[in-house]
Amino acid sequence: MLDIKFIRQNPKIVKQGAKKKGVDIDIDLLLDVDKKRSQLLLALEDMRAQKNKANKEIKQAKNEREKKKIILKMQELDRGNDRLDQKFKDLDNKFKSLMLQIPNMPFDSVPVGKDEEDNLVLRNVVKKTKFRFTPKNYMEIAEKLDLIDTKRAAKVSGSRFGYLKKEAVLLQFALMNLAVEVAVKKGFIPVVPPVLIKPEMMGAMGYTERGKDEIYFLEKDNLFLVGTSEQSIGPMHSNEFFEEKNLPKRYIGFSTCFRREAGSYGKDTKGILRVHQFDKVEMFSFCTPQKSQKEHALMLSIEESLMKLLKLPYRVIDICTGDLGDPAAKKYDIEVWLPGQDQYRETHSTSNCTDFQARRLNIRYKDKFGKMNFVHMLNGTAFPIGRIIIAIIENYQQKDGSIKVPKVLQKYTGFSKIINKP
Repeated sequence: MLDIKFIRQNPKIVKQGAKKKGVDIDIDLLLDVDKKRSQLLLALEDMRAQKNKANKEIKQAKNEREKKKIILKMQELDRGNDRLDQKFKDLDNKFKSLMLQIPNMPFDSVPVGKDEEDNLVLRNVVKKTKFRFTPKNYMEIAEKLDLIDTKRAAKVSGSRFGYLKKEAVLLQFALMNLAVEVAVKKGFIPVVPPVLIKPEMMGAMGYTERGKDEIYFLEKDNLFLVGTSEQSIGPMHSNEFFEEKNLPKRYIGFSTCFRREAGSYGKDTKGILRVHQFDKVEMFSFCTPQKSQKEHALMLSIEESLMKLLKLPYRVIDICTGDLGDPAAKKYDIEVWLPGQDQYRETHSTSNCTDFQARRLNIRYKDKFGKMNFVHMLNGTAFPIGRIIIAIIENYQQKDGSIKVPKVLQKYTGFSKIINKP
């Protein structure tokens, strides 16, 4: 949520920012509702002042006749107050609804564009893997090695599900261990968060105004299933405040995540690239506004260091305004090269959401002067487990159908190669 004072003082900037993100919101209507709401609030305060004055006059009345006259006046004030109060509630609900529809403002450094086609490639890192044979798609390799089973998963759960088996499971645990080990050295606190959260918490994180079709909702329980760990890590400190000296507060969380994949029908239906259920290791940070851009750079550097440790070819993408999403002011993606598919696919993202989510969640910090301010909140993918396993299979595949295990993972797996066992 943006600061209403900022919107009042910078309506043109807010209009331009929303337009860049492709969000159609009537800022003039919001400001008109805000003005009427403020006027009604003043009228209500004046009405309360008159009632307080009348209460004092009742106590000071000299006789019953004068007292009854004041009581009649009080009753009329009550009726007027009820009318104003209802009108204010209606306007206040409209005001809040409009405020929640305004996305975070993109930084000036964000490239302007309509959608993912306008994202900017910042750099390519690590040369594409070269083979002396034609590389295969990961599912062709994984099925022969009995590592991934989507056929039985479809029988049990339907489309877009899969069983990880054998060495693939051990690869998953190895990736989790590596990500946590690297992040903990950078001051991140390990956490396993809930995967079910309240609607008000999901809303406060900024995921329900647009893109709601992606989220699973359990109507009977009035709970959302998270689509990423950040959605349950972010609200951990709602209605709390930090001492500035204790910031940044960093977490590294693991959870299973759930997405409907609405609008992706017909895309990546085979395999485990685009599924309804997947596991993820996610970084999250609460920090001061002055340090959020530095914190964002740290998260991106950790993501890149993990990819370099795995020696996977990747590129870094600067996400354009139209592909940014509501909460983010700046976002980077990492895409890994998949030789079996002959294309780059997204693995990581890291977003600086400034104080957009903190205002909704009321998460603040006390600075050295004792002033309360809203924190900035950032998130970043450490590993999307399934997609990294895909990248390892495709980039480390051997001509005989086996898969080498990245050296950095071997201390966790206990093996250096996945072979076809009779």
